[in-house]
Amino acid sequence: MDIRELAQATWPAQLLEIPQRPDRLWVRGALPEAGTKFLTVVGSRAMTRYGQEACQKLIAGLAGYPVSIVSGLALGVDACAHKAALAAGLHTIAVPGSGLADSVIGPRTNLGLAKEILAAGGALLSEHEPAYQAHPHDFPSRNRLMVGLADAVLVVEAGPKSGTLITARLAADYNRELLCVPHRIGDPHAFGSHLFIRLGAALVAEPIHILEALNIVPRKPDVASDVPELEGIEQEILTLLAEPKSRDEILRSGGASAGDLLTALVTLELRGFIKEEFGAWHRI
Repeated sequence: MDIRELAQATWPAQLLEIPQRPDRLWVRGALPEAGTKFLTVVGSRAMTRYGQEACQKLIAGLAGYPVSIVSGLALGVDACAHKAALAAGLHTIAVPGSGLADSVIGPRTNLGLAKEILAAGGALLSEHEPAYQAHPHDFPSRNRLMVGLADAVLVVEAGPKSGTLITARLAADYNRELLCVPHRIGDPHAFGSHLFIRLGAALVAEPIHILEALNIVPRKPDVASDVPELEGIEQEILTLLAEPKSRDEILRSGGASAGDLLTALVTLELRGFIKEEFGAWHRI
């Protein structure tokens, strides 16, 4: 079990800027390459299906970019963020409230996830000695490290009494970009995101919004090289969906009747070329 104390000269630079910075840091695994941006992802332990889909979609869209996903290894959104990062081939850092020895990492159901993170070249990071058992007061303290690491903080969902609200406020205190996923009106899980959007946080509905916040220039899609061989309206729609579009945007694109366009959409979906999520059609 390779747990080592990090010399302060090798700490991520952002952690040296925060108030109440840690006295010591231990790491297990590998930190990302220089120049990698850190996106801290936070949200409810009682994650909804909507929150899960939003988290997976947004992180999947960062594949191939120099981004490391930081989260707390907790149940719900934290675990979803780490798993989505692994599925996308992204580096990910887990910051538990405990030390980094297998015997103290919790929740115990996520010990296997911690090992997957290490096996994929990611890292576990803590300010506590390896065998330190976490106490309730350690988790708000741990969250300051997650925000301190971040170039931007993404709030997936947070209810009125969620600890995520405290973490999001830290983003403002530390001058970190705060990004929030919008939810349905009236959904209690929307409380945190909608509150902070009203207060000036950036609304995030697509991966490109995260890239913009991280000052990463998105790649231009190579439409010609990856469009399957289709004919007529179907190929026109697939080319149009180099970027996600709503049904109304597709219908306004012209070139065919609304009936023909809707028929082509259904055909492409049944053939597995496209799918509809969050009110927009996407290429698969």
